[in-house]
Amino acid sequence: MSVSDEKTTVTDGIVLSDAAAAKVKALLDQEGRDDLALRVAVQPGGCSGLRYQLFFDERSLDGDVVKDFDGVKVVTDRMSAPYLGGASIDFVDTIEKQGFTIDNPNATGSCACGDSFN
Repeated sequence: MSVSDEKTTVTDGIVLSDAAAAKVKALLDQEGRDDLALRVAVQPGGCSGLRYQLFFDERSLDGDVVKDFDGVKVVTDRMSAPYLGGASIDFVDTIEKQGFTIDNPNATGSCACGDSFN
């Protein structure tokens, strides 16, 4: 059995806004690679105990949860998936702030900087 056989494609889980999908697609175009996916993970750390990680990844891990948003693959490992169910990722580009934001209904609290949650 290959690693890719262990992936799960879901209809719930993380939601990627159109703006976020467009930004990810633009960043992938800059990389010039079509084998990368946006991996969203939850790792221990930060002021509140857990922090988000978003990065491009070419790996396919056992139990990965995969969603496709207009050609942008979003991948979550099986340990992070329960923390991210129903979370929505957006991209904001204003004079005050630029970057990805995560609205996670599973987070019961967050730190003042907004980089970690519990």
